[in-house]
Amino acid sequence: MQRPSVLVVYFSRSGHTRRLAAAIARALGADLEEIRDRADRQGLTGFVRCELETILGVTNVIERPRHDPARYDLVVVGGPVWMASVSTPVRTFLWLERERLPKLAFFVTLGGIGSDRAFGQMRKLAGKAPLATLAVREGELADGVAPVRVRAFADALRAAVKTPARRRRSRPPRVTPAGPRARRVSAELPA
Repeated sequence: MQRPSVLVVYFSRSGHTRRLAAAIARALGADLEEIRDRADRQGLTGFVRCELETILGVTNVIERPRHDPARYDLVVVGGPVWMASVSTPVRTFLWLERERLPKLAFFVTLGGIGSDRAFGQMRKLAGKAPLATLAVREGELADGVAPVRVRAFADALRAAVKTPARRRRSRPPRVTPAGPRARRVSAELPA
């Protein structure tokens, strides 16, 4: 059996998520793609911009991905949790690529709480449930706990991708607006 092709897509402001994404990509033998947005996110001004965008639930302009997600068997998407929510660049990527995403998995880095909420937002944006999720606190990265959790995450994904999906009698999942926040995101997509 041929090994499934995997793409790990991530956004990182501080470098924590970049390190975790690289570890996941190594564990899965995956290609790695950084989400690049055009907003200045450095320093205090960048931090405030991140918080404001999160509160408003907006999207921003990101560069076109180098790798086509539709050409992969699995796409693993991750980023930092901002104010118990998905980060703006990850929100934008999932919204723009939702029609082209195959099987999915999500990962986040966070300093405190909010991973469950962020995963729920990511699921709504992508229009499908992830095969697995991984939330890693910044302290776990520093303490060396993350490698064990990354291996378990990678093992779960390999098992899930090898297992044939059950046939569904209903239609495939669609992205539907889920309240005013979802409508706001769709109304503010960059031209």
